[in-house]
Amino acid sequence: MEQTVIRKLNHDCSISTYSLEDYMNIVKDFHGSVAPGLLIGGFMMNLALKNLPSGGFFDSICETRTCLPDVVQLLTPCTIGNGWLKVMDFSRFALCLYDKSTGNGVRVFLDPPKIEAWSEIKNWFFKLKTKKEQSYDLLIEQIQQAGEGLCSVQKIKISPSLLEHKSHGSTIAVCTSCGEAYKIKNGTLCPACRDGAPYAEQGGPL
Repeated sequence: MEQTVIRKLNHDCSISTYSLEDYMNIVKDFHGSVAPGLLIGGFMMNLALKNLPSGGFFDSICETRTCLPDVVQLLTPCTIGNGWLKVMDFSRFALCLYDKSTGNGVRVFLDPPKIEAWSEIKNWFFKLKTKKEQSYDLLIEQIQQAGEGLCSVQKIKISPSLLEHKSHGSTIAVCTSCGEAYKIKNGTLCPACRDGAPYAEQGGPL
C-alpha cells in the first residue's frame, strides 16, 4: 500500500486552507494516489491566491487538461460544471485566476529553469525516465521541498471576449433523429446525431 511521507520542510507547508498532509490525503482520496501534478498544482494555487486581491469573485483558466483542472475544482468554487473554470488545452502546465468583471488576475506556471535544481522533478516533468525508472518517493519529497519555488507568477488581463457571460438558457427541443432532448440553438438535430456520437455501438435502454 502506498505510504506518502511528509518531510520536514523549510517553507510554508500549507495548501490553501489545508495542512500539506490534509491536502495530500484529499488528493489521494480523490485521485487514488498522491499524483505529482496535483501536488505541484496545490502550490501553484497557493501562489495564485496570494497574489489575487481578496474579496473578489473570480474565474479560472487551466492551460492543460492534466491535473490542474482537478486542483482548481478541489481548492476553489470554480468548476467545469458551473462554468467558472475553462480548460484551454495549450499543453502548458499553467493556471490563472482572474476577476469575473474586470478580467484582471494572475497566471502561475511551472517554470523550467526552476526545475533544474530538482533531479527527479526534472526526470518526471520532461519524461527523461520512464515511470518505472523514476523514484516516486524521491519525486514527492522533492516537490514537498521545492514547493512554490518551482513556479513563477505573472499579472494578466483576460481578453474581453472571454468575459462575456453567455446565458445557459435555451429552448429545448426533441431531436428528430434520436428522440432525445437537446438545446435547439444547436440546430435541427442534436450535436451527437449531426456530428457523430463517440460510441461504436449504442443499444436500446436496459
